[in-house]
Amino acid sequence: MRRRPVWPRRLADAAVKAASVLAAALGLAMLAWILAVVLQRGASALNWRFITGMPVPPGAEGGGLANAIVGTFLVTLLACVIGVPIGMMAGVYLAEFGAGRTLAALVRFLVNVMIGVPSIIIGLFVYTIVVLPAGHFSGWAGGVALSLLILPVVARTTEDMLALVPNPLRESSLALGAPRWRTTLHIVFRAARSGLLTGVLLAVARISGETAPLLFTALNSPYWPRSLSGPTANLTVTIFNYAMSPYPNWQRAAWGASFLITLGVLALTVVSRALARERTR
Repeated sequence: MRRRPVWPRRLADAAVKAASVLAAALGLAMLAWILAVVLQRGASALNWRFITGMPVPPGAEGGGLANAIVGTFLVTLLACVIGVPIGMMAGVYLAEFGAGRTLAALVRFLVNVMIGVPSIIIGLFVYTIVVLPAGHFSGWAGGVALSLLILPVVARTTEDMLALVPNPLRESSLALGAPRWRTTLHIVFRAARSGLLTGVLLAVARISGETAPLLFTALNSPYWPRSLSGPTANLTVTIFNYAMSPYPNWQRAAWGASFLITLGVLALTVVSRALARERTR
């Protein structure tokens, strides 16, 4: 048997490695560039007045985005309250009770489709079923739209994390006479808790920078969000409005809000990675 030369394979291996390193370096360079620009322009706008003050009229100096910060927190919290429990229950069904069932295959297919649906489509859908019948924009509609973005991510993560729990743990609990629901809640969930929390944090990071769904649902407001029954201030739509304005003060505030969102997403990502590393150990 004729032996083929080794150098073509080594050359191809070196070329693939070089291309991979170049692609990774390019991605890291773009990320570092974005972070540097946001840090440079956004950090200068941050101060105590920016975090605690209210917006000022167009062209005026000073002011802050306290209403948008609180509004973003409330809408995100509402999205988590709606989307996280439903997503976890869907993931539990897929991992623990739906093995081999047609309904589980359908649910899994729908979850995968929802993950890939553009966020603007979700916003338009919620606008049609919530905003139009109500006759006005609201923070409730914004929370519903964001919950539809959280739900499939949490469901998929929950299914994957529960599937990693060894079956002997389930079998031992069932052999001791524990019902299936108690086994899932007290044994399987406890074994996968860090992975589940990681999935929730990643889902929250996923919706933190969404603008399109809130444009169709919560819109925006210059007032303090005393309730979610009307247009609600939020950081992403505020960034959109301020960045497109001709006023330097508003543009500077848009960079400051961008820095806040970037900092929050980075914090959530770091915490989720730390939890994932702890679970691996």
